[in-house]
Amino acid sequence: MTLLLLFCSLQLVAQPAGDVPVLVARYAEDHMGSKVGRGECWDLAQAALNAAGAQWDGAYGFGDVIDAEAAQRGDVVQFERVLVEHRTERSVAQETFGPHTAIVLEVLVPGRFLLAHQNFGPEGRKVSRYELIMADVKRGTITFHRPVGRR
Repeated sequence: MTLLLLFCSLQLVAQPAGDVPVLVARYAEDHMGSKVGRGECWDLAQAALNAAGAQWDGAYGFGDVIDAEAAQRGDVVQFERVLVEHRTERSVAQETFGPHTAIVLEVLVPGRFLLAHQNFGPEGRKVSRYELIMADVKRGTITFHRPVGRR
């Protein structure tokens, strides 16, 4: 009788730098309408970055800090004490973001982004979409991060 032993090992595979943001966005899209982790906004970014094989600090260092003008699909967005005000001829709607984390799904036009996030608005702790218009930001700080692969 012959005994065959198979040894398997799991190792982290470095992702090419250009693939990581694409994988981050794809993770967010694949979980649209679902609760990721505890349903906190940060949990979505954490899970997406880990699934994409990104190198990050496990806190708020989601990758290389970039200008909003350079943002692209898969970048991670960090809000700090942000007030967004949408005005029409008949109404004004305000949204506030304390610390809040989201992922860019699409750059619609310069300064206008379709984001994925959770723990915000009527969808609550499920992943949903949000359109961010930078011209509507009245105060606070929004930082864009480009996820990078393990180096």
